[in-house]
Amino acid sequence: MEEYTIRITRQAREHLREIRRYIEMELLAPIAAKNTIAAIKAEMQSLKKMPDRIHLTPEQPWHDQGVRRDRVKNYYIYYWIDEEQKKVQIIGVIYVKRDQSRQLESMDME
Repeated sequence: MEEYTIRITRQAREHLREIRRYIEMELLAPIAAKNTIAAIKAEMQSLKKMPDRIHLTPEQPWHDQGVRRDRVKNYYIYYWIDEEQKKVQIIGVIYVKRDQSRQLESMDME
């Protein structure tokens, strides 16, 4: 089984920082923040093997562009796969109750 390289974009890293800050500071739950970020990062690393096991996002036009959506707790991890370079490009992490199409519109896909 081939392994893929995981690349987490600057944008996705910023999303993780915002999630952590929100849970720690707004919800006053630092342990929950740590556990949530750990779970998201673990799932990201699991994409090294068989990243295509996760379905494409239902939102258009991202579905047709090959963007996939993986759920971890109350967050979606968005990514696409570069088969030629065997790379998974993680482009964002978004809270599930947000308007996903609007969030995707504002994201850089690279």
